Amino acid sequence: MDDKFNVTYITFNGYVEVQNYRYLYFFIMITVYFLIIFYNSTIVYLIWKHKNLHEPMYIFIAALLINSVILSSAVYPKYLIDFLSDRQIISYSACLFQFFTFYAIGSSEFLLLSVMAYDRYVSICNPLQYPSIMRKNTVCIFLLLAWLVPACHIAIPAILSAKSKLCSFTLKAIFCNNTIYRLQCVSSRVITIYGVVTLVDLAVLPLLFIIFTYAKILFITYRSCKEVKKKAAETCLPHLLVLISYSCLCAYDISIARVESNFPKTARFIMMLQTVFYNPLLNPLIYGLKMKEISKHLKKLFLPAKTPLFMNTDH
Repeated sequence: MDDKFNVTYITFNGYVEVQNYRYLYFFIMITVYFLIIFYNSTIVYLIWKHKNLHEPMYIFIAALLINSVILSSAVYPKYLIDFLSDRQIISYSACLFQFFTFYAIGSSEFLLLSVMAYDRYVSICNPLQYPSIMRKNTVCIFLLLAWLVPACHIAIPAILSAKSKLCSFTLKAIFCNNTIYRLQCVSSRVITIYGVVTLVDLAVLPLLFIIFTYAKILFITYRSCKEVKKKAAETCLPHLLVLISYSCLCAYDISIARVESNFPKTARFIMMLQTVFYNPLLNPLIYGLKMKEISKHLKKLFLPAKTPLFMNTDH
């Protein structure tokens, strides 16, 4: 629908009982959003502050957590506005921007997890060559590619969608994801084919690389000493937990957007919330609890050493 300024607005139709529970939803979501910002920012700050965390593995973790903050900031403020509004609407241009941010950052996570898997492989399987392979310049290049490649990929369907004619103005969603393609009058074959290529490039191939890399690590550590096995478990387990949870949520997002189904509205609402709820909130908890060095600094930050009640003043 257009107003006098000829701006196209899209209505979100994925919300459940907003009128009756708007303040409850608002309180829950603003609490979650503040926790996401606080948890992720705290660990990024610790990695930035402490020199013993200025290693490739921790730098990649910081990048992953920065992604969580950006992704949440692209979605949660709009949620908060919608919960307090009588109508849940968004301009089509803002919708495309949200779509671009969500998938560019989301795809970046797969590439960062791939780089982290490679980093662990070099560290565990080729420890003597690690300093020469994972140099500062190499880490910077990996980070640049992990952010730039997905942005370039996702920009193309976003631009093509902006030029497409719309015949529907209602999204069965609570934010702008792949369901925006259903708004178009004619399904674009170019966008469909390009979407498959993008899915393979940014999700399938990185996932296969991660599986192959960790399989190699598992095979090598199986024949190694107990100390190597312990190191592998401590550093690889958090990455695997994040990968598994994120892959499941991405699989849901792709399937629910592409496959027509009579999914109950409440179930759809809950699942869509989970796609932007679990990882941004659980990632810092996983890394904070499972990564020994990060956990150590967190304890020092929030549980400072107690000062003795009586100090010896004798000299």
